[in-house]
Order: sequence, then structure tokens, then C-alpha cells
Amino acid sequence: MNHKLSALLILTSLLVGCSEPKTSTQKAASAAQPQVNNSKPAEVVSQIPSYSAETFFKTISIYGSRINHTGEYALVSSDESGIYNAYQYPLNGDQPKQLTQSTTDAIWVVDWFPADDRFLYSSDQGGNELNHVYVQSPDGTVKDLTPGENLKASFVGWHESDKWFYIASNERDAKVFDLYQYSVEDYSRTLIFENDNNYFISGIAPNGEWLGLSKPNRNTDTDLIIANVKSGKLINLSDGEKDAQVDLLDFSPDNNTLAYSTNLTGEFAQPWTYNIDSGEHKQIADLNWDVAYLVYSPSGKYRVMGVNEDASTVVTITEQASGQQVVIPNLAAGDIRGVNFSSDESVVNFLLNSDTSPSNLYTYQLGSNAPKKLTSTLADEMNEQHLVASSVVRFKSYDELEIASLLFKPKQASSTNKVPALIWIHGGPGGQSRTGYSAARQHLVNHGYAIFAVNNRGSSGYGKTFYHLDDKKHGDVDLKDIVYGKKYLQSLDWVDTDKIGLIGGSYGGYLTMAGLAFTDEFEVGINIFGVTNWVRTLKSIPPWWEAFKESLYQEMGDPATDEERHRAISPLFHASNIKAPVLIVQGANDPRVLQVESDEMVEAIRQNNVPVDYVLFDDEGHGFRNKSNRIEASQAYVNFLKKHL
Repeated sequence: MNHKLSALLILTSLLVGCSEPKTSTQKAASAAQPQVNNSKPAEVVSQIPSYSAETFFKTISIYGSRINHTGEYALVSSDESGIYNAYQYPLNGDQPKQLTQSTTDAIWVVDWFPADDRFLYSSDQGGNELNHVYVQSPDGTVKDLTPGENLKASFVGWHESDKWFYIASNERDAKVFDLYQYSVEDYSRTLIFENDNNYFISGIAPNGEWLGLSKPNRNTDTDLIIANVKSGKLINLSDGEKDAQVDLLDFSPDNNTLAYSTNLTGEFAQPWTYNIDSGEHKQIADLNWDVAYLVYSPSGKYRVMGVNEDASTVVTITEQASGQQVVIPNLAAGDIRGVNFSSDESVVNFLLNSDTSPSNLYTYQLGSNAPKKLTSTLADEMNEQHLVASSVVRFKSYDELEIASLLFKPKQASSTNKVPALIWIHGGPGGQSRTGYSAARQHLVNHGYAIFAVNNRGSSGYGKTFYHLDDKKHGDVDLKDIVYGKKYLQSLDWVDTDKIGLIGGSYGGYLTMAGLAFTDEFEVGINIFGVTNWVRTLKSIPPWWEAFKESLYQEMGDPATDEERHRAISPLFHASNIKAPVLIVQGANDPRVLQVESDEMVEAIRQNNVPVDYVLFDDEGHGFRNKSNRIEASQAYVNFLKKHL
């Protein structure tokens, strides 16, 4: 788990948009490479074509790269069918096979079974985030391993014997997650850890003896505790006197060591190991950025580490015995994601993603001359040369604090052809705008809108001091950073200084509405399932976020004592100030930002006789899984901006 988010997991989960569910065994990762090799020939383009939303979303989105027990196939979630389903991709390059046939609910693959071609996946109901864990057999038979109403479950790991696996579920008590051991043979199960102290379960050792537990104390302090499942013995790996975010990264395959991250000694999370037998702590590397994750290959021969460097993640694969790095030759630029080894460690699978290229699946035979590309996910009608890569830029805010951001300059922009601009605000608070492909973002840039993704104070990735600068100052200091982002845009000779708006999802939707309610700086706003009434939101958090409630309150304020401030920063109660046109997009099943928030905001803006468009998806939650809905939303952004900006 990313250390910057652990203590505020609720809040980040609450207010960051749709993303791929992760498990402790998925070995997910990201990395930056030096340059882009475009999949289509370079050409001199006198006029960039405007691609439709439908064309952008003909692009296929894929997640996962787990290799089956024979080393023949990868298990992938793909939205090629219109919604995410499970697919089997042969590593020899043959045609993929669709394994599930969902038309309504997104299916997120977890893993193959260790000795056969059954596989696990996770799915909720219409975006309500009450995920269950399912197993599908090779004949297509599906079994819900976590049946019941109003429960939430997640996969935790496999036992090294290949006889059992582990699932966390809150079925006994909605506020806590217990751990169950399941039989691989018949799916019978045993409760092995009753979570009476409301820990967050973050991983389990391969032999099942030690369990990783996270205990948020404050939003600056999270303990990492390991518990012996049989004896009940607890070992706290955190410093009892100083605040620090301490998080489990991975247990070693030999069960003797665990890797963890901590920011105890400085601004950034550093990778450490702890030897369970000797009690020795050892720092692995001295980084100038946060370690994002660290995982081991099946035998522990290799260590894969990702570091969050300036909004991109750099991955290294290290052979532990020699300390030598594994270099994948002839690899195009981008972020490496979803790194997975075959059981014999001769093959590694991964996804490669960049601003101008959606994730593609690659497989690499260690020691060979080049990886093999198994997918081509960009729409056939599109030329990668027409898309735009971001630049990392920094500007000074109102108090001289430096703010890092990503700038996307449209191909058609120049000093003689000035373009309108949108400040793109990430979710969170505590999220980060990062490099990588976004069809919606590229659609806007392609249609002539500059995108400025501002990582305002409170964003993760820039040190713990920066991360906490917005605590209980939301809608104030973070919004001032957004305003100064506008001033930076106005200094560029290719930006139309009178045509600058806001767009954001989740917490970014909140700051979008705050920018319109509390300033007169912006011409338009696009609010994508954003909080507009903090009084309601903080009083209606789901019960399964109980473990992180206190950390949430220390970040945002306790609704029992801070309601006056929450009302003061909530755009709904200041809607009479909003004069600029607004587009609001919402999922009816959203459990984090309830539909009523957007309903009330729309009505309040209409009472001002201000133009407001409202797009409501009946079959979506917090983030849009259905491709047709993503197309409709993206087209709505462009139509709205064409009319009002």
C-alpha cells in the first residue's frame, strides 16, 4: 500500500475517481522509460484531425497480467466488450479469448489458481463498491465465494502449499474485516482472524503464520503490526514515540522477512526490511522520492520496486543475490505497470502505458533481445503522433510555495492561435495527477483545450510536509494554488487568458465547485461526482471505513465539532455566488458522493438562472465502468465547453 494514502485510505477511496482494484498479490507496478517509440510512422501533419469521443473510446483499456501455472496465458481485465470482462491472452501471440460475459458489472481479475486454470475475480453491483470475490472454472461455471447482502470482500493471498487462499470480509460486522482461509479443493472455509481491534488487513505471509495489519492512529501516524495467526502474538514495527506512516510492502517467499515503507527518517517513504526471527531492521535504499511498492518474485530471486518520481513511477527489477538490475532491452517509453513473473521466473509480463499510448500487454523472456507486444489497444483510426505528451512544470503559489504540475499543450496552440485552458484537479485530497493515458484528457486536448493538471498542496508524492499543508484548510490554501495555476497559464503566450476553466472528479469536483463559489476567476466548471456538502458527506461515510474514520476527521475535521467550518467550505451553501456555467456528471449508485449532492447542486445553480447541464448515469457509481457512459461523458465535456468556453 502506498504509504501516503494508508492513514487516509478512506478519504482517498472516498474521493478519488475510478481505478483498478489492487490486491497484495497482484505485483502491480509502474515505471518511466526514456523515450517513446510510436506504433505508427511519424509524419508531418499540417492540421491535427479532431477525433470523436467514440474514436477515443474505441481504444481498449486493460488491467492485469498474471501468468497461469503452465506459463501459457495471461489473465487480463479488458473493456473491449464495452464493459470490463476477464480475458485470456496467449503469451505466444495468438488471439485472446473472452472468459466472462458480463454486460452490466465490471469484472476485475485477481489471479489464476496455482495449479489449474480456474481464476478469481472481483465484481460489485452497478458500481456500489460492495465487491464480492468469485471463482470461475474452465467450463465457465461461476461461484460467488462471498455470498450475502451488503457485504464487502477482497482477496488477500495464497498459501505456499497451494492448498488454501485468503479472503477478507466484513460480513460478521460491517465495520471490520475478518480473515477467512478457503480450501482450493472445495472452497470450504475457516475464520482464522477475528478483527476485534478494527485493523486494516494488508497482507499475509506465504505460510499463513504472520498477518500484516495496519492501524491508523492519526493522519500523520500509522502503525504496521504483524500478528501470529496461531499464537496471537503481536509485533509493532513502528516507532512508538514519533509519528510516521509505516506500511507493509510484501512478505518474502521464505517467510523470514517482510518489506515495509516508512517516512520516519525524512520527507519520503523509504523501503526497509524486517527479519522476523532476529528482529533486525535494514534500509534497502535511500530515495529522494516515495517508494510506491516493492514485491518479490515467486522464489524471491528478484525484487521489483517502484518509486514515485515526479508524477511518474520508475521501476527496477533487481536480482537479489548479485544486486544486478534486470534490463528489458528495446522497450518503448512509458510507465511499466502490473509486473508479474511466471512460476519458474523465466518470463515476466507487464503493461506499458504513456500519455500518448494506452496500456499494452508485453511478455519478456529473461535474457532475450526484446519483449513481445501482445496487444494494440489504441483505436485503429488514431495516430499516436496526433496525441500530446505532458511536460512537468512548476510555478510559485501565493506564498512562494512551488507547485508541480503536468501541462498538455494542444498541437494547434501557438502565439498566433491561442487556445482555451482547463485546470485539471485530481481526487483525494491526497491524490496526485500523474503521467499516463487518459482518453477523456486526450479528447479535450485534441479538440484544442490545454490541460493543466495541478498537484496542489496536499497532494501525495512531494513529501510529508507538502502532503499535510492542506489539513483542515480545504477550500482555502489548496484553492489558492489552483488560482495561481491560472495565473501561470496566463503567462503563456499560447493560452487565451480570458478562457480558463476548471474540471475535476471527486475531490477535484469539489475544488471545481469551490473555485466557482468562492472566487470569480474561472469561466466554466465541470464537476464530475464532486462533494458539494461536506456536512452530509462526513456524516454518511459507509461503516466499512470505520478503521480510518479518525484519520479522516483529522484531515477534514470532525463533523461533531467542525460542522460550522464544513458548512463554510461547502459550495452548496454558497451556490448563490456561482455565476459561471457548470456541467455536473454523476453516477446514481455512487456510495461516496451521493446522487443527492449533485441533485441539490444542480437545483441551487438553476435558481441563479445560471446555465447548468446535468448528466446522470443510472448504472454507475464513483467512476464510470461502462464504455458507452464514458463516451457520453467525454462528449458532454466537449459539447459544454464548445458552447460556454
